[in-house]
Amino acid sequence: MSLDTELDLEKLNKDLGKLSPKKIIEWALSIAKKAVVTTNFRPYEGAILQAVSSVKNDVEVIWCDTGYNTPQTYKHAETLIDSLGLNIQLYVPKQTVAYRNVTLGLPSIDDPKHVLFTEQVKLEPFKRAMKIHKPDVWFTNLRKGQTAFRDSIDIVSKSNDGTLKVSPFYNWSDEDLDGYLVENKIPNEFKYFDPTKVESNRECGLHI
Repeated sequence: MSLDTELDLEKLNKDLGKLSPKKIIEWALSIAKKAVVTTNFRPYEGAILQAVSSVKNDVEVIWCDTGYNTPQTYKHAETLIDSLGLNIQLYVPKQTVAYRNVTLGLPSIDDPKHVLFTEQVKLEPFKRAMKIHKPDVWFTNLRKGQTAFRDSIDIVSKSNDGTLKVSPFYNWSDEDLDGYLVENKIPNEFKYFDPTKVESNRECGLHI
């Protein structure tokens, strides 16, 4: 099987649902010409980063840093980058936070300017990164139960541009991941802030 052939996503997800995250990752890498992992170092991101890097340690890890992360998140990111030897590819907005504070501020999600804010700090850097790296397989840590949209996908789905999106821990709960992190001695960090979402059950638009 390869990405050059049409995939039966329904059957594929049924089959992959019987496998461990590691086996799902191995399968995805076997058909990929270029795979990437995306991360924002939010809680539980250590699981997907460790799982993918343990199978292939040079996979490019795209980090789109909004510039609004907490000090704890930045320290957590450095810890994971160093301990896992991640091949980090860092992308940041074209505008600095200081400049945006003067010209746009930090608009609430009800403010019409929030659309532009989200485009600047998250969507544009992400689209730029994907255009440069051109992956055909994209590993994420999306999980069922996070948002209504994420409940509608599965372990494997396709993004609008045809990239195969693979979420090896899709059916795992927080408790499952807690155990995985402890077993693999991976730190976690909960002091995280996403200025484009604010509410944890809200999509920013990156995955839709």
